Formats: sequence, C-alpha cells, structure tokens
Amino acid sequence: MKKDRQAQILKLISQYQISTQEELADRLIQAGFHVTQATVSRDIRDLRLVKVVGLKGGSHYVVKGFEQTEEIPPNTRFNTVLQEAFVSSDCAGNLLVVKTATGMAMAVAASIDALEWNDIIGSIAGDDTIFLAVSTPEECQTVKARLDRLARR
Repeated sequence: MKKDRQAQILKLISQYQISTQEELADRLIQAGFHVTQATVSRDIRDLRLVKVVGLKGGSHYVVKGFEQTEEIPPNTRFNTVLQEAFVSSDCAGNLLVVKTATGMAMAVAASIDALEWNDIIGSIAGDDTIFLAVSTPEECQTVKARLDRLARR
C-alpha cells in the first residue's frame, strides 16, 4: 500500500504542480487512497520531495535532486529523471530489469509509465530496481534499446 501510494504521489507531482500537503492529500483521496496529513508528510520526507518556485512564482513539489527552476513540459521533466537516476537495464526473457540510483526506482518507474509505451504491460518498483513486463522477449530488447537511448541523451 505504501509503495503504491508513494508511486501515485510521484505520478501526481509529475502531472500537476502541487503546492501544499492538503492539495496532495486531496488528489490522493480522489485516486482512492485513504490518507491523513501525517501520512502525506511522512511520504514527502521519505520521497525526498522539496518545493521549488516556477517561472510564474508559484511553488510546487519535486523530487530532491531533480529541481527545475522553470516550468517545463512533463516529458522533459521525465527525461531529466531518467537521465539522472538511470543506471542500467537488462532483459530476462520478457522482463526488463532497470537499475537506478538508490531510492529513485519509483521516480524512474513513474517516468517510464508516463511515456505510455504500448509494449510495456506494467511495472513494479523497489528501492533501486524496476521490473518492466514486456509482451515478448523480442519486444523487451526493443524497449531496452529505446530506454537506454532516452536515458543517455
């Protein structure tokens, strides 16, 4: 439950410029998670979220280490997460195993999920490892190559 909730938080802050814990809690509740302000506060600490100021003056949460000083399109933000936290990837049959910097697997998984690649069936993220289920071993090699290129730009 905690990992699902935290993955949802990463997804939400990548999609919306969330500026308060209350706004984050409301969005989590809308997504079907039962949360309190204390839970949201702990998740923010655990995920190392910080507030930054955008070009228009409003502040919002981002993952610490991936702060942006200006508002940028989501795909660019996702690319930044991939480029900074991605370590390696390798296929094991139809599973793509992605290694990330410690503590960044959920952020990278949320970034990969946001790409909405049709050949990725689903993802599971731990602390520094992600398992991506891909339809076939052949498609796994294709996804690996695309992801490696994207992460190395």
